[in-house]
Amino acid sequence: MSKTQVLSAEDAVGLVPSDATVTVSSSSGLGCPDAVLAALGKRFTTTAAPTGLTLLHPIAAGDMSGIKGIDHVAHEGLVARVLAGSYPSGPSKLDPPAIRTLIESGRVQAYNIPSGVLFQMHRAAAAKQPGVLTGVGMGTYADPRVDGAKMNAKTDDFVELVELAGQEWLFYPAVPVDVAIIRATTADPNGNLSFEHEGSTLGALDQAYAAHNNGGVVIAQVKRLSETLLPTAAVKVPGILVDAVVVAPDQLQTTQTAYDPALSGESHRSLDTIEPVEWGLEQVISRRAAVEIARGDIVNLGFGISANVPRILLEEGDHDEVTWAIEQGAVGGFPLTGFAFGCALNPQALMQSSDQFTLLSGGGFDVAMLSFLEVSAHGDVNVSHLPARPHVTAGVGGFADITTHAPRLVFSGYFTAGKKDIFIADGALDIRTDGNVAKFVPEVAQITFSGQMGTRRGQDVTYVTERAVLRLIEGVLTVTEIAPGVHLERDVLGKAGIALAVADDLKLMDARLFSPNRVGLALQSSRRPAIGEPA
Repeated sequence: MSKTQVLSAEDAVGLVPSDATVTVSSSSGLGCPDAVLAALGKRFTTTAAPTGLTLLHPIAAGDMSGIKGIDHVAHEGLVARVLAGSYPSGPSKLDPPAIRTLIESGRVQAYNIPSGVLFQMHRAAAAKQPGVLTGVGMGTYADPRVDGAKMNAKTDDFVELVELAGQEWLFYPAVPVDVAIIRATTADPNGNLSFEHEGSTLGALDQAYAAHNNGGVVIAQVKRLSETLLPTAAVKVPGILVDAVVVAPDQLQTTQTAYDPALSGESHRSLDTIEPVEWGLEQVISRRAAVEIARGDIVNLGFGISANVPRILLEEGDHDEVTWAIEQGAVGGFPLTGFAFGCALNPQALMQSSDQFTLLSGGGFDVAMLSFLEVSAHGDVNVSHLPARPHVTAGVGGFADITTHAPRLVFSGYFTAGKKDIFIADGALDIRTDGNVAKFVPEVAQITFSGQMGTRRGQDVTYVTERAVLRLIEGVLTVTEIAPGVHLERDVLGKAGIALAVADDLKLMDARLFSPNRVGLALQSSRRPAIGEPA
């Protein structure tokens, strides 16, 4: 067997030709091959080559917190087109990432493709299939009848609407790959790769297949070399796919984390180190969202307020009653927030992202805990686009894949936006000064979840805020609960930018949610019959 070349990052990026399609394995800072991307950007700034690249990023490469990722290569002329599930994001007070500036100014073509679909597109390209036929994105911004997943006016049409067997589908064409830039922990003399220090393998294998099967090049950044062959079971990407290895001994496991063996499943760490959710409105919202979970549920978790729900269950002693499944690949364990989002402490398993999306896209879980920026009169949710400051949100990510067939969806967020003074006392809310921006609006800035499609599919859809709980009932946004101390007309109906229905049996939210003390949260009874019992 031929030996894989070990090259410097500078020599490795010399393998990238102009007009190539380059796919990058990463999830923000998690698993980002940052040293190779930095070398590729430096090559362009010093030699003006390569040019005209198409970049594929199933999940964002890099962030705004120390790992530049895609911003290393965000140069006009170097990049012609980007297809990404998500993009680096951060606080509105910071300047936008360079890639965002290129997109917003119309200097590159750009698409926001659902992450799970983009992983499938790699598999399709590797297998010489035409593309991905799916319901993911139907009725959303990805639908060609809406925006077709395009991020600016410069961008050509890509997603197609087709009819097959009497049903409408979206078709995402496969994109042949010339270069894959992936990351692992260890490479052996034959180029076999292991991921023992990684929080996930992400899509490295499928991205390597896509490049290799197209006659392209696979560049793997690793932390270290092994002088002997790796154990067979440890190999996640075989050396037959790898053309060049770049050693970057200082690569971070994820943003601001050099290495934590509890994230890669190599050791177990006590959850006593987890900080509780700070008392306030976000804790109230997270507590009420958690009420929608049943014992034994498989739960997907999104970014934003919803990411607090695991900590709520931990505080209440119910953490072991559910199993978390997050798109980066962790099954079980305790999902983390902040810079380590996408990782889990003490995971039971670390799947490929592409395999995890098979579970999520097909609705093989019980409930998704997600967040919202705004909600339309139809129940549509926008989580992917804030027109005034686009870099505040990462884009669609796996949101569209997850929401397409999830049996139950719980979207969490504040009822209004803007400066507000809402006091919590004696088991009730006191809204002294409210936000002046409605978040329940006639039309959202971008449809990331289609309420009409959710109604058509029979999904159970709930919207949880600090002052009210709403449900999508037969396509109608309906207030089903309000917080103690809240006036229905003044604080809910009068603060929505749309007409809301009110349930005949309108209830008060549990007053215990509005106390800083432990609630004594009671999860719903298991949805699954015991083995041997009828379903």
